[in-house]
Amino acid sequence: MAATKNKPIGLQALEDLSYRLKRAKCPNVPYLIRTTYRDDNSNDLTRCVIDWINFNNYQAERINSTGRQINIKGQNKWITGSSTRGTADISATIKGRSVKIEIKCKATGDRYQSEDQKQYQSMIERAGGVYIIVRDFQSFYDWYLNFVTDGR
Repeated sequence: MAATKNKPIGLQALEDLSYRLKRAKCPNVPYLIRTTYRDDNSNDLTRCVIDWINFNNYQAERINSTGRQINIKGQNKWITGSSTRGTADISATIKGRSVKIEIKCKATGDRYQSEDQKQYQSMIERAGGVYIIVRDFQSFYDWYLNFVTDGR
């Protein structure tokens, strides 16, 4: 499958898979709108990764690790979230393996893990899980194809 319109092969594969699944779900609809994907910001890249995993009959979900603001006696206070500090952005199960995915979007210059994220990565890997950092969809796509065939 070649890239079209300067779109990387991975993103094109995601769009094609999305369309095929839509077509299978709605075979009698004459004109289906193709979903377009992009990976030039963290939210869109996260959506690409989650959709790809779920479309391929595995499981992935976004982890919301932010806290919230509440008003106590007229003052706004920040309450931290209940998730583990440094938790990855996506939790997935692929081929029966726990995979944690941290999104560090290359296009937005998000490059470095915090110390909490490094400790979380170490904890996941010690427990036998897989931890990856995704900077663009093409690198994730390449990793995924290798992982589902080799299991590494």
